[in-house]
Amino acid sequence: MRLSRTALRRLLALLVIAALALYQYYGLAPDGEPAASRNAPSSQSAGAAAQQWRAGQWVEATGTVQRVLSDDNDGSRHQRFILELQERRTLLIAHNIDLAERVPIQRGDRLRLRGRYESNDRGGVIHWTHHDPQGVNSGGWIEHKGVRYQ
Repeated sequence: MRLSRTALRRLLALLVIAALALYQYYGLAPDGEPAASRNAPSSQSAGAAAQQWRAGQWVEATGTVQRVLSDDNDGSRHQRFILELQERRTLLIAHNIDLAERVPIQRGDRLRLRGRYESNDRGGVIHWTHHDPQGVNSGGWIEHKGVRYQ
């Protein structure tokens, strides 16, 4: 059975779309070792490690809450805040409060988190700081004052 050129092109397009959808859903390394520990020697600061992060990569970071922002209520609700890493690098954290409990943070609080990094012109954003509702990935979390929110 031979396929026409049109049928082959459609099949190839569907395969590419399926591959991109899987890549988008699972990311670069869904349950791999977090980027901060994989890419950065122990003597390297978290801020320097963040400069090596790639979009879609699972990362761990520790920092200080610089600013608490209003919630993003467009679509899934997200608690938003700015986290300052070492070397004064800042990241937006978008924590899904439809899937995880709100973290009771204030400016100046220290916390640790695991999530997926996405780059932007302002330093980047970390999201997926919650469990995976599908149970495919181990998901992310935020640790604040000894409590893990996921």
